[in-house]
Amino acid sequence: MLAERISICTGDHTDDSLARAAAAHLLDGQTAADVAELFKALSDPTRVRIISLLAHTELCVGDLCTVLAMSQPAVSYQLRLLRTLRIVRARKVGKHVFYTLDDEHVHQLYLQGVTHVSHP
Repeated sequence: MLAERISICTGDHTDDSLARAAAAHLLDGQTAADVAELFKALSDPTRVRIISLLAHTELCVGDLCTVLAMSQPAVSYQLRLLRTLRIVRARKVGKHVFYTLDDEHVHQLYLQGVTHVSHP
């Protein structure tokens, strides 16, 4: 939970101690870019729907196509983007490729997003 803070900005910045303290939490450029790419991937409703399925079970591409009512190339394209960002991972069994969320962080990020938008 975020701590409640009271700040007063007077426009007279002779005391920059608050700004210096805040700067300690500033993300470096590469980390900020990586997080932005993650959120960009999550900004697509189809990819979020894929994540919603994989948050509950491992599925092969064919099952994802059936549930999403999408073509195999369309689903594979979305999965490739999600794999590149390590949101999902693949496991090949014979001719079938099964997908699941990459790790618990992704699962928690998904659950937090759903909780946030469901909160009144």
